[in-house]
Amino acid sequence: MQIIREPDALESALADLREGGRTIAFVPTMGALHAGHMALVAEARARADHVVASIFVNPTQFGANEDLSTYPRREAGDAAMLEAEGVAILWAPDTAIMYPDGPEATLRAGSAAEGLDGESRPGHFDGVATVVARLFDQVRPDVALFGEKDYQQLAVIRQLVAELGLPIEIIGVPTQRDADGLALSSRNAYLSDDERIAARVLPRALGDSARDIARGCAIDEALEKARRRLADAGFDPIDYVALRDAETLQPVTALERPARLLAAARIGRTRLIDNLPVTPD
Repeated sequence: MQIIREPDALESALADLREGGRTIAFVPTMGALHAGHMALVAEARARADHVVASIFVNPTQFGANEDLSTYPRREAGDAAMLEAEGVAILWAPDTAIMYPDGPEATLRAGSAAEGLDGESRPGHFDGVATVVARLFDQVRPDVALFGEKDYQQLAVIRQLVAELGLPIEIIGVPTQRDADGLALSSRNAYLSDDERIAARVLPRALGDSARDIARGCAIDEALEKARRRLADAGFDPIDYVALRDAETLQPVTALERPARLLAAARIGRTRLIDNLPVTPD
């Protein structure tokens, strides 16, 4: 696996990979890799001739009081994981390469960014849209893969690609979970032992409410039930527990087509997000 940090070297290496019309799948990450990222790489291998991954901790998607300075960085270990999974290139630019004029977001995310994390984290999805657009311009993949755990982010990126007319297929890969049900996340490392035990309530509360809604229970009652369970487990604040259309992310008041149940809440100093599909029975 080549570890590349300069644009000219990336351009040359990508040209070699594309010889003979071979295809490239792209897995952008912020590092601190885990089994969830490896699931993206495995799916990428199945969809293209070569896999390119990136590691870049993007400053434009962190708010003023968020964890940019403490976000875990372990490139050597991450690179070893990617190489073991058959990744051809690790693109690891620094901030000066990605933002030569300074780390200010220059793209505005579309309507998929409204509400949910877009409300809880102002400017976050503008930062996501900006860095993903730049990475796509640098790598020019045939297909790119993102985890469904960050479901709103996935919707924002799909909308970005459609609006810019980019010839890139966007694939959402199902959320990977630990044995206790908690969605895999780099931020899980921040949880204390007691917080980790309490955090298991998040996927369980969502699962129960998703089943209730699918069976015809009142949506507002099911959402409130999930909020109470999170509060009782020690989550505070609870940013949202919401049911949205699976494609548009518009609020759902009646389950008539596939939807997504999404939640974000903080336990201790760690903000966790999760979501589950909800389909009418």
